[in-house]
Amino acid sequence: MFATPAYAQAAGAGGEASFITSLLPLVLIFVIFYFLLIRPQQKRAKEHRSMVEALRRGDQVMLAGGILGKVTRVREDDEAEVEIAEGVKIRVVKSTIAQVLSKTEPANDA
Repeated sequence: MFATPAYAQAAGAGGEASFITSLLPLVLIFVIFYFLLIRPQQKRAKEHRSMVEALRRGDQVMLAGGILGKVTRVREDDEAEVEIAEGVKIRVVKSTIAQVLSKTEPANDA
């Protein structure tokens, strides 16, 4: 009756261009992830690493578990000794120090 034959459309010669346009959204998603997730995380890790390296005796710190204390000794092997109460000292891994609350001033050598 009114049925007309349907023919497949011939494929265009732009097979290379369609491949690039199909990859474009994936590249854009990666760029967005880099600027919104990866780069800020790397910046935060770098700041934490420099904070831990600058740790000195006498600094008031907060550990990752929420414990507040005062650094009594900094060891070279990635450990620090923190006094959490009068006469109570614990050894902690430096990377578990979440925040330095107050820094001590270096002594002036006159």
